[in-house]
Amino acid sequence: SRRERVRAMFYHAYEHYLESAFPYDELRPLTCDGQDTWGSFSLTLIDALDTLLILGNVSEFQRVVNVLQEGVDFNIDVNASVFETNIRVVGGLLSAHLLSRKAGVEVEAGWPCSGPLLRMAEEAARKLLPAFQTPTGMPYGTVNLLHGVNPGETPVTCTAGIGTFIVEFATLSHLTGDPVFEDVARKALKALWKHRSDIGLVGNHIDVITAKWVAQDAGIGAGVDSYFEYLVKGAILLQDRELMSMFLEYNKAIKNYTKFDDWYLWVQMYKGTVSMPVFQSLEAYWPGLQSLIGDVDNAMRTFLNYYTVWKQFGGLPEFYNIPQGYTVDKREGYPLRPELIESAMYLYRATRDPTLLELGRDAVESIEKISRVDCGFATIKDLRDHRLDNRMESFFLAETIKYLYLLFDPDNFIHNDGSDFDVVVTPYGECVLSAGGYIFNTEAHPIDPAALHCCRKHREEQWEVEDLMREFYSRKKTKKFALKRDPERGEGENAKDPEDASSEKAGERRNSKKSSHSLLSCPSQSFNSKLAVLGQVFLDNT
Repeated sequence: SRRERVRAMFYHAYEHYLESAFPYDELRPLTCDGQDTWGSFSLTLIDALDTLLILGNVSEFQRVVNVLQEGVDFNIDVNASVFETNIRVVGGLLSAHLLSRKAGVEVEAGWPCSGPLLRMAEEAARKLLPAFQTPTGMPYGTVNLLHGVNPGETPVTCTAGIGTFIVEFATLSHLTGDPVFEDVARKALKALWKHRSDIGLVGNHIDVITAKWVAQDAGIGAGVDSYFEYLVKGAILLQDRELMSMFLEYNKAIKNYTKFDDWYLWVQMYKGTVSMPVFQSLEAYWPGLQSLIGDVDNAMRTFLNYYTVWKQFGGLPEFYNIPQGYTVDKREGYPLRPELIESAMYLYRATRDPTLLELGRDAVESIEKISRVDCGFATIKDLRDHRLDNRMESFFLAETIKYLYLLFDPDNFIHNDGSDFDVVVTPYGECVLSAGGYIFNTEAHPIDPAALHCCRKHREEQWEVEDLMREFYSRKKTKKFALKRDPERGEGENAKDPEDASSEKAGERRNSKKSSHSLLSCPSQSFNSKLAVLGQVFLDNT
């Protein structure tokens, strides 16, 4: 019954967005109209797309895919947040692309390595790349989608705005074969790591030109949060030990300097002295992140602290003064954020503790009672007197509703334990998909980790594998073949013999690429023998 209430909440908000606000980015629920906020992308539609499928509405998913293909244009003279465009637009389009087949969309040959939504995600991401052209590799916070970085753009960017790209950009690189996206995301992550303080903490804002910390408050909340989240999720998605070791080092410093009685405070990044004894609502993602690394006991204790704040106000105020036990002046609002519900969903998967369902129940009751209006759900401007603000952020449909629904829907395909999966034939061989282990980006867009093993990461690798396979089969005196048709070979009567087609260029390819790309070190591990189960990648010899 709670699940169905959440479903009804979604459609109350979604249908009023379509009726009153589309094609604007967001709904203004008090005046029943719309506004552009983060660009001009029909953002709520992109953000809500994968939620439609999680609720089981394949027909509306298919309709919206067509609407987005026809109506969204990124070649516009708009100053856009690099961070928000990545997590909402690029992440939303990538997730929808990878879920298209499950939603009954007729996918093109070569999917998931090609497709219209993937091309849209790539186009949007390319518009963000000029922001990364800095001496440090850390990106500017804002970019003009038509002209690049404005000449007078501030070089000061928050830590999360630098370190929250690896999930989307690595997925793009693996699917498209263009390494530039993953490369810039990794460079930005490592730049932050390089400039951490001697006691192992990072601050809140940094100058991306000089690498000098402008705001030196260290914590786990606003301005920093998703940097830590993406170290963990990037490590799981890419099976990357370096990213995980970076997070675990940060985690030690965070516990040493910011943790007090299962709360996390803000401290000075160089000295470790307390600068702000406050809890921010954005910090409520932390117990969910702790659960991903197996630290469930600490996660539950911190979650229960945060839950007491929810019960005190019927929501989480943006800032909560821990010693005083009350809100902070001008930070009393609750814009229907998902973070505490997100942690409840993760922890319920790990523990089945009924307390977590009680939080879900309380969230449904609070949001319905305080925030529901005729045209949707409104941001709560002040939790003390329940005054409302004329805004419904797109993350309400992308995250808050999604995590609530998944908390109450244990049999949803997102929770697949690997017992069910699809085998898809790609130009590179068979590929296992939909086996579970989905990685949510920080806007709650699920990425199927298995999809990253369906497509060649680098074209050079493919050429090298072709040469190795050709050599192997020639020794066996069997028919020679290419793993992938080179577009230059043509088709039908005009097609060249694979050996002839490659022998002319293989030498020059290898020579031209030898300086920047090493040969494959383990060619025997064929890509189509990899599969992902619960986020873990296994080879056929393990």
